[in-house]
Amino acid sequence: MRFVGTYTALITPFSNGKLDTNAYRQLIDKQIASGVDGIVPVGTTGESPTLTTEEHTEVVRLTVEAVRGAVRVIAGTGSNSTAEAVHLTQEAEKLGADAALLVAPYYNKPSQEGLYRHYQEISRSTSLPLILYSIPGRCGVEISVETVARLASDCPNIVALKEAGGSVERVSQLRTAVPSQFSILSGDDSLTLPFLAVGAQGVISVASNVIPQEISQLVKAWQAGQPEVALQLHLKYYDFFKSLFVEANPAPVKYALSLLDKSRPEVRLPLCELSGSSKQRIEHALRHVQLLPLTK
Repeated sequence: MRFVGTYTALITPFSNGKLDTNAYRQLIDKQIASGVDGIVPVGTTGESPTLTTEEHTEVVRLTVEAVRGAVRVIAGTGSNSTAEAVHLTQEAEKLGADAALLVAPYYNKPSQEGLYRHYQEISRSTSLPLILYSIPGRCGVEISVETVARLASDCPNIVALKEAGGSVERVSQLRTAVPSQFSILSGDDSLTLPFLAVGAQGVISVASNVIPQEISQLVKAWQAGQPEVALQLHLKYYDFFKSLFVEANPAPVKYALSLLDKSRPEVRLPLCELSGSSKQRIEHALRHVQLLPLTK
């Protein structure tokens, strides 16, 4: 299975501390109608570290039920505990997910050999296609190019990588180190176009929570040999992309969605509401791309 296109790292909406299932279903319906290729529930944008195991599996179940096969469901099942990641991945497979996204273990800071064994153990436990997720700024460890290549060679169901290390050069290195059928997906909206230019196949996007159609159009334009169209979209939304990381994800994107009456801005501790200046930054970015009226 190859992963090409736009996949939305969907937020988990809360209302008074509990999962807001109505808002969640509406978000999924919007994603499908907007032409994305897949949805990623309970990734780190979905605040997976603060969900209980029961909540985690319930969100995956709701997603599979709501999608009804219209797009792929890539369940976030990563953990800094290998045993927990195995359990969550197996549960996602039972619930009907199409694949799993596995963030690198955070806090532990394992060696590259430890990372290899972590992912190898998960790979052996499931038949699901697996997507590695390297984001050293949040995890404190990077999955090295050599380790990605080793896993791609040794584990047939490890078929893709979400790359959020912020380096176009690293994508070039990865592209030369892994098989052509191994997918590389951008994990940073502001770098999606540069990553596509050096061999990535798509994006797992935060911004597509808000503008799914536009992110999908950007990727499809590049794939269709229309780089000028992709560039226009990239430049139009670049400031908006950056505004979504003015504070720790997903608080900014949840605030943006709340301004558009799509979800509450509620996040779980230790995340909290945005500062006033961050709210203004996001509001300005939304007005700049005509998602909010200039007078609001």
